[in-house]
Order: sequence, then C-alpha cells, then structure tokens
Amino acid sequence: MREDLLHFVWRTRRFDFQQLTTTEGAAINIQHFGEHNTHAGPDFHNAKIQIGETLWAGNVEMHLKSSDWNRHKHSNDRAYDNVILHVVLEEDEPIFRDRAPNSLRESGERIPCLELKKRIDNKLSKTYLKLLHSEHWIPCQHHFFEVSDLKKTLWLDRLLVERLEVKTQAIANRLEQNKNHWEETFYQFLARNFGVKVNNDAFEQLARATPLIHLSKHKNDLFQIEAMLFGQSGLLEKEFEDDYPNHLKKEYQFLKTKYQLEPIAAVNWKFLRLRPANFPTIRIAQFARLIYQSAGLFSKILEIKSVEEVEKLFKLELSDYWKTHYTFDKESPQKSKKLGKTAIHLFIINTIAPFLFLYGKWKKEESFKDKALELLEQLKPEKNSIINGWKDLGLEPESANQTQSLLQLKNEYCNKKRCLECQIGAAILSER
Repeated sequence: MREDLLHFVWRTRRFDFQQLTTTEGAAINIQHFGEHNTHAGPDFHNAKIQIGETLWAGNVEMHLKSSDWNRHKHSNDRAYDNVILHVVLEEDEPIFRDRAPNSLRESGERIPCLELKKRIDNKLSKTYLKLLHSEHWIPCQHHFFEVSDLKKTLWLDRLLVERLEVKTQAIANRLEQNKNHWEETFYQFLARNFGVKVNNDAFEQLARATPLIHLSKHKNDLFQIEAMLFGQSGLLEKEFEDDYPNHLKKEYQFLKTKYQLEPIAAVNWKFLRLRPANFPTIRIAQFARLIYQSAGLFSKILEIKSVEEVEKLFKLELSDYWKTHYTFDKESPQKSKKLGKTAIHLFIINTIAPFLFLYGKWKKEESFKDKALELLEQLKPEKNSIINGWKDLGLEPESANQTQSLLQLKNEYCNKKRCLECQIGAAILSER
C-alpha cells in the first residue's frame, strides 16, 4: 500500500465518512476537505473540520501509519504546526505536539487522528493493489478501454500541455542564465538537438563555447562560420591532407585569437554506430549553414505559421566539400546532405514548439502558445517503441501532439505507477 491511496480517497471522498470519530472518540464533521498540496508540507491545506465542539481551520497530514509522523520528523518542522487532523490507514501509536501552533493549543497535546483502515472499500483497495503490482506494459492494460474516449482525450490534452511545461522549464532556466537573450538561448537549444541524442551534450557544449554574437559578426561568410564552429568543436586539432580542413584550421587560428576562444575536447564527439548522415562533421556543417542563411533565426520562428514554412527555413545546401565527404580527408560518393523532413520535424517537437509555448507564456500572448500546439497538430505521429506499444493496445495517434501526450503518459505516469494521479487510473478506480 502507498500513501497516495489515502490522498485519492480523501480527494475524491471515496471512503465512508458517516459518523466519523477520532481514535479517541471525538465526533468529526468535515466541512471542507482542503486543497491537495503536491509540494513540501502537509498534504492538504485550508481544511475546515469540526472536532468535538470546536471548528478548526488548518491542514491535514496523511500517513499509512501514525508513527510515520515521527519517522518523517514532522515535529521538528514548523510547516506542520497547524495540522488539525492526522489521517492514517492505521494508528499504531498516538502522536503528540512538541509545541503549540497558536494560543488555543498546548504543547504536548495529542494530535487528533482519523483511522481509515475499515472505511475504504475493499474492492477499491484490491483494484489499486493490482494496478500497483501489475507487470503489464501499462498497469491498467486490462481496464484501459473501459474508460470513455472523451475522458482519455481530455486527459491527453492536459498531458500535452504538461509535457510542454516540463520542456520549457529547462529553457526558462537557461534564459535566465542568458539574461533573457532569446536568440542566444534558442541557438543553444537548437544546437543541442542537432546532436541526434548521441551528441546532444557535445553540441550544447559547442554552442555555449561559441557565443552567437561572434558568429553573427561573420553572418555573410559561410567559410568563417564553418571555421569557427569546426575549430571550437576540437575536430581541427590534428594534421590533414585535404586543403579544405587545412584552410579551416588556418582561419580558425585567426578567429580564436581575435575572440579569445577555447575549443571543447574532440573526445566528446561520438561517431561509432551512427549513420554517416548523422556524423558530427555533417551536423556541424549543416548547423553552420543554418546560422549563415538565417540571421535572427528565433525572430523568424516567431513569424512562421505552418510546418511547411519551417521546412523551407531549414532547407540547407552544404558547401561542395561536404557533398563528397562525411568526414575530413575521406572521400565518398557524391550525395546531397540535406536535412530530412523527419529531422526538421524533431526540431519542431523538441525545440521550436517549446520555445513558442514559453514565449507566449512569458509575453502573456496566447497566440504563440496556440501556434506551438497547432504546429504539433500538423505533424505526423512520431515513430518509436513507446508509440508502437500504444498501437499494440489499439490506440492509433493521429498527430505529433497525441504522440507527445502518450510519451508523457507512459514515461511519467504508467512507468512510475502514478495511477492515482492519472485521470484514466482515477476513472478506473472510481468505478470500483
């Protein structure tokens, strides 16, 4: 059993609360159950409960056993001074106050306790325990389709916003570090997503080691932008046979001195088991081309209205050398190294949509948040093992906004057995 079941039955009134009494026999009349607190401190705030002849206003704390109060050291935490009722599955020992929260209470007084062990429906408890100990792909696998499509749709809509909120928190933190410089922050996060998972960290290091302001001063010279990025990547710190990397190296030495730059270590980059099209060298060349042809990129992103406009913005044609190379000094058959639609769509999902969502929140302009959601709705559903799992259960997502919601549901609720915080799990339990 977990404590969140107590939170659930209290929040949804799914227990027998007729003729309630404390474990000492005082009558309990609940006028307001309080507001669920998901942060530190007591579990429910601002409750109104009559105990005996006195109406109390304050907080409610919950534990499986009353002794957990002492085990969690609540007596030493002033946040718990105003607890008016201790709700437990089982009272295994009485709990006393170490100090008085107000003039009406005395230090050493016993905290009123409500025991729920015999008041929670046995069928509900059994269903909850089955979910908790389920080893299926999702805990409610056998009950998932008992929940109405409307409830699932509403919950998935909320999960999409929740997923965007999670993604935007990291952006907001970096934005603060960058003194609210949106272009610089967008540049850093976009660079990270050029890393194709394996090289995400290395690309982020590259962007942070190479301020956008330096690149902007050479916005009309692709070769200098390439020289700066390749030099800063650490991938030029060896001897080459080809003229192109040697010229890059020479140009970088000049730029390095001019801007007092320090490259990152070349060992950060991974080539093993990557498709050649995703080699760091190709990705850096593509990133350089994007910087060259899209000055003020974030400003342009704010103006786009469709996925097609983003695809056009990210249409990149690499310099001649890269048409016949995947790495320095190793020639390959000529092939265009353009960004594919799948890669561009991932930029929309992981960078563009979250930035638009945060910008709308920051500016208090709903139109940008709506644009973020609209872009995701325009994209085809993502393809990965988690989405395949949902398909095996018969759920076919129609767009990227649904796949993003399903990823959030699986990773943050199903995998963590947060069934009682999930509207689908709550619906299943509410019918028991």
